[in-house]
Amino acid sequence: MSDFSILLLDKQPGITSFRSLHEVKACHKGSKVGHTGTLDKFAGGLMIVLTGEATKLNPLFSGMDKSYRAEVELGRETDTLDPEGETVRTAELPQKTALEKALESFRGEIMQAPPAYSAIHVDGRRAYERIRKGEQIEMEKRPVTVYSLTLESFSGSSCILDAKVSKGTYIRSLARDVAEAAGSCGCLRKLDRYEVGPYTRADLTGLTPSPEESENLLSKVCPRYFDFDPAYRKQLVNGFLDKKGIIGKRPSEDGYYRLRMEGRLFGVVNKEGGRYTIIALTERD
Repeated sequence: MSDFSILLLDKQPGITSFRSLHEVKACHKGSKVGHTGTLDKFAGGLMIVLTGEATKLNPLFSGMDKSYRAEVELGRETDTLDPEGETVRTAELPQKTALEKALESFRGEIMQAPPAYSAIHVDGRRAYERIRKGEQIEMEKRPVTVYSLTLESFSGSSCILDAKVSKGTYIRSLARDVAEAAGSCGCLRKLDRYEVGPYTRADLTGLTPSPEESENLLSKVCPRYFDFDPAYRKQLVNGFLDKKGIIGKRPSEDGYYRLRMEGRLFGVVNKEGGRYTIIALTERD
């Protein structure tokens, strides 16, 4: 039996995404473990974690849209754009009407400059490493999509924003840019990722989810499947999916499919250009 698990965990603020995997690794000793989207140390929220053979499914999960609830401190900006950084700028507090007006220009497709303190590579090195060595760098803007952005509350010195965004969107940058557009400056105090693709906290699992729980999570992004007779088990394990009519006569569109056998998940296959490729299996000889 191969290790194959899909977990949905609730990362707590104050620990890194890497540290949050320690308990998972302890429960899945000897297996590869990885997550599909980093959260900053100060932030909390949903993380999809894959173990064993399931780590090969990262492309299925890493490009998902995400929803955040962000508490923004207004009138102060830090070098990291979060509560752990040093103050680099202060400004007068914005009016609520100015803030609401500013939000309008950040909905839809926008160009966004990532934070300088980020893991993005600049000329072959991570941006934050270059900054810490005293280098001056300019982060190039890149296209992202903000599907929705609303002002949930406003207290004068802070506000709470709710945002649904595409992959690659930095909420730290969004807070900075919105505050600046409102005539002030800002940085994040708190950040909670409460939705990843189709997943919410109602889908949370334990550290060792059952095969049924893993398949339930998988089915939300991979609803299509093929059922196979156990007679084909050996051929599937050996990767012979297109041979001997195992799947060749089944009409299907390109994309990912679950492989099921005897009422349970056996693996995942991808069809591209008319050819089937086995991506991961829950069992290996």
